[in-house]
Amino acid sequence: MKVTVDTNVLVRAAVRDDVAQADLAAKLLREADLIAVPLTCLCEFVWVLRRLYKLDVSDIASAVAALVNAQNVAVNRAAVDAGLAVLKAGGDFADGVIAFEGAWLGGETFVSFDRQAVALLKGMGQATALIGTP
Repeated sequence: MKVTVDTNVLVRAAVRDDVAQADLAAKLLREADLIAVPLTCLCEFVWVLRRLYKLDVSDIASAVAALVNAQNVAVNRAAVDAGLAVLKAGGDFADGVIAFEGAWLGGETFVSFDRQAVALLKGMGQATALIGTP
């Protein structure tokens, strides 16, 4: 079976807070021929692990790496790597994914009201602009 997973499947498998659902999720992830993991799903996954479950960045990065390194997982690996780089640097995974995908789509400058995201991405060599400042 080839499946596209929802965030809740990944969360159940990772945190095992509902044993019955966790076992079903793990079985599905193990037995699927292909697991398509959209970037939005990974952004939600990281957000849930960080904000709701209060996991450490290193634990979240390890969970994402374990998932995307599985033989049966299809994901935009370059975008995931960009997200992980920003996460590990103290920012939000989603900001790294957004900046990467935006550049891939032809955007030349990452713009935001988020000072931390702009500063972090600028420090990583990305062209950035903070909206609302002279």
